[in-house]
Amino acid sequence: MQKWVLSAALLSLAGCSQWGEHAAVNDNLPQGVKFIEQVKAVPGKAVIPYSKYKLANGLTVILSPDDSDPLVNVDVTYHVGSAREQQGKSGFAHFFEHMMFQGSKHVGDQQHFRLITEAGGSLNGSTNRDRTNYYETVPANQLQKVLWLESDRMGFLLDAVSQRKFEIQRATVKNERAQNFENRPYGMIYEKMAEALYPRSHPYSWQTIGYVEDLDRVDVNDLKAFFLRWYGPNNATLTIGGDINKAQTLAWINKYFGSIPRGPEVKNAPKQPATLTHNRFITLEDNIQQPMLMMAWPTAYLGAKDQSSLDMLGQIIGSGTNSLLYQKLVKTGEAVDAGAFQDCAELACTMYVYAMAPSGNKGNLSQLRTKVMNVVNGIEAQGINQQQLNEIKGSVAASAIYGLQSVAGKVSQLAAYQTFFGDPNYLPTELANVNRVTTNSVMAVYNKYLYQQPSVSLSVVPKGQLQLEAAQPNFTPAPRHLPPHYKIKEQDLAYRTVTDNFDRAVMPQASTPVKAVMPSLYEFKLANGIKVIGTEYKETPTITLQLSVPAGRRVEPEGKAGLAQLTAAMMNEGTAKLTAEAMASQLDTLGSSITVNAGLYNSTVSLNTLTKNLPQTLALFEQRLLQPKFTESDFKRLKKQMLEGIVYEHQSADWLASQATRDVLFKGTLFSRPAEGTQASINAITLQDVKDFYQRYYTPNGADIVVVGDIKQANLNADLAPLATWQGAPKPTFITPTLPHLSQQAIWLVNKPHAPQTVIRLVRQGMAYDATGELFKTQLANFNLAGNFNSRLNLNLREDKGYTYGAGGYLTGGREIGMASFYAQVRANATLPAIKEFMAELKRMSTTGLTDKEVKFMRLAVGQQDALSYETPSKKAALLGTILSYNLAPSFVAERNHIVATITKAEMDNLAHKWFNPKDYQIIIVGDTKTLLPQLKTLGLPVHQLVLNQ
Repeated sequence: MQKWVLSAALLSLAGCSQWGEHAAVNDNLPQGVKFIEQVKAVPGKAVIPYSKYKLANGLTVILSPDDSDPLVNVDVTYHVGSAREQQGKSGFAHFFEHMMFQGSKHVGDQQHFRLITEAGGSLNGSTNRDRTNYYETVPANQLQKVLWLESDRMGFLLDAVSQRKFEIQRATVKNERAQNFENRPYGMIYEKMAEALYPRSHPYSWQTIGYVEDLDRVDVNDLKAFFLRWYGPNNATLTIGGDINKAQTLAWINKYFGSIPRGPEVKNAPKQPATLTHNRFITLEDNIQQPMLMMAWPTAYLGAKDQSSLDMLGQIIGSGTNSLLYQKLVKTGEAVDAGAFQDCAELACTMYVYAMAPSGNKGNLSQLRTKVMNVVNGIEAQGINQQQLNEIKGSVAASAIYGLQSVAGKVSQLAAYQTFFGDPNYLPTELANVNRVTTNSVMAVYNKYLYQQPSVSLSVVPKGQLQLEAAQPNFTPAPRHLPPHYKIKEQDLAYRTVTDNFDRAVMPQASTPVKAVMPSLYEFKLANGIKVIGTEYKETPTITLQLSVPAGRRVEPEGKAGLAQLTAAMMNEGTAKLTAEAMASQLDTLGSSITVNAGLYNSTVSLNTLTKNLPQTLALFEQRLLQPKFTESDFKRLKKQMLEGIVYEHQSADWLASQATRDVLFKGTLFSRPAEGTQASINAITLQDVKDFYQRYYTPNGADIVVVGDIKQANLNADLAPLATWQGAPKPTFITPTLPHLSQQAIWLVNKPHAPQTVIRLVRQGMAYDATGELFKTQLANFNLAGNFNSRLNLNLREDKGYTYGAGGYLTGGREIGMASFYAQVRANATLPAIKEFMAELKRMSTTGLTDKEVKFMRLAVGQQDALSYETPSKKAALLGTILSYNLAPSFVAERNHIVATITKAEMDNLAHKWFNPKDYQIIIVGDTKTLLPQLKTLGLPVHQLVLNQ
């Protein structure tokens, strides 16, 4: 289930619209294109400028020019999701999303992904209850090609649909369900909640992924009928943002989309909020160790008068340090985690409240539910705090500005507003609703929807431990009585014919190549030696600042794994002057954030703020960095949470595979330690250890700062002056340990009983990081083996065999070590053949190398990606951080581009021979040992059963 979350960018600053002269604009438009409205940018306001048009066939077009980066984002949103599905055909909207990538009349099988990747772009699609969208971000010179591709699958998809494609994608969707729902801890929660909240006839009673039994009973003609019903241009919105010429773009849109006939008329579905007459209790037994309570109250619907007040009520109850649930349950240790949020969708919304109990004998959900209800019901007596409401509004206001940093984010928001409200400029209405929220309006929705109102309570308990449930179940969903499936005959399908005056078989070529512009950098040092590197970013009045100190996991003492992470968590608490709650209150009011996170080599203190609030935020930043208050009570609570976090991680198949990889490749060294430590290592850590670690490693010696934002270097020098006087211990040094030598290939099996999916990883030790050397060149050789959607591995295991939802591989390196990993999660009964396919693909690449076609594909794809690489502050900060971490010259980007353009096939073949020999790889398996062990033994390799320490 996907939550509908209106972007925070929509919840804050008042915007102004300026309307153009309709007739004057229309005079210059292509025939058949009608101008609707225009909204212009307003300095200092969170406004997304756009022009809106309508084609004669009903297609809505929204254009939002932005020439700050040489890229464009294209989004096609169809107003159809799982809520439009018929009884007995659940999952069809999402299934169809998969089919839209399988080629159309003029686009070959798997070519949609290949063409966009080759163009240096990225693409995907997503489906939720109410809409399906398809989106691409590409260099600006590739826009015409994207429009050709999107129009071809809108107008000519059915010409290329086949039974084989249908079967392969049906298998892929089943694998997706197994991987993301059935084989994931707590993965079935929302399916169970929806079945209890809604009657079987309600379109939200099933999940977007659907039921396997429904997918099994449909055929290819059902798919065609779905397309013909919902995928007409009159049920779609085409939104384009970025470096575009509006006149040229409209001409292309009219050429490629204008001739596609309308589909059947589509009306908005009626609002259908759920209703409950009494409390419903249900239970889910799962392969978990920490019992969890999930509660739900039906509320309103997207755009309802009550929505904004309900959204804020959810935040007050359970979002952030100052929320009621955190203060009364998490901080007191009554719950490992607890929160609340309103899940809002087009037809109905729900207020969710959850709490996770500790593992062991303290996980009684009956007691936990009583405590949760005491918190919820306590609002009636204590009311709503005005200050907390103001803090939430301040945080949301700043988020509005942050939301304008990405072209893709702006495009998707315009598309969503048009789809659900018929108005891309719904922002003023949204803002007005937020600004009208008062303590009284929040109390009103609380009394209307939550206080003494019936709810659904789901108890998620470990299998066989029903004594932990909140209450005995008193509700069972009605049986699924599926209507008869009447096969649709080909002759009954109402095909639509497109008549063009040009040859669609001719794919448009890219216009003049765009040039990626490397950000202009400045560098200087503070008086105490801290290196600063930055770049000005003027698109939004925001600043991102990251201070890295040499306090990573690399310097943790033996037996104290997790110390770096625990120290960082302690620093996110109170300071000598402010409690954690007071700090959070000030930051929220400013719309700023300051967080501390530990990595392998560094811990990073990250700051995000509006430019105008930098001085106040830096003052808080200095407090958090230089004056942490390490209290015994915080230490005990955070230590307990880390121990429970270890239990939680061990429930995940992917985590088990990652830790098994570390154990096998780096056994006996610090690189085998899990980032969060083990129960033994966490229990060994004392508060004095935290204080000593902070004093030794939170030092300006070896520290550096990255700044991206709307600030000049001279002003930054002055703002950072207080940090220039900071003194500390010397920069730490260390010796790289000798890694274990793995002389024989083996299978390493981790048991996950009854797992419907098996995690497979082929891993080996690799190279340390280099920007332009052997590691980078081997990554180029891997691009066609496992580095993109159209790679050999993914096309084999997903698209040809239907074994998995996705397969891939990568080579990565750090300062001292590296590794290569090829991975997939496959259905359990395909484990053995999938391993054989992995081995065969690696052997083929290592012995015969790349094809000429693959070399050309890599050059085009990787060579044009830089145009998309530095758009947002976070991307720029990552680039600058890499330059500092590895002491790189800014010219390394140009050098890499030169390597991409000139590396020979022979050199990549030699690297493939060296690094992709399957016999050099250890095989990690996470799955059901009982069924897998006999099969794995047939491979003729040693099989070791791994037990990972908690």
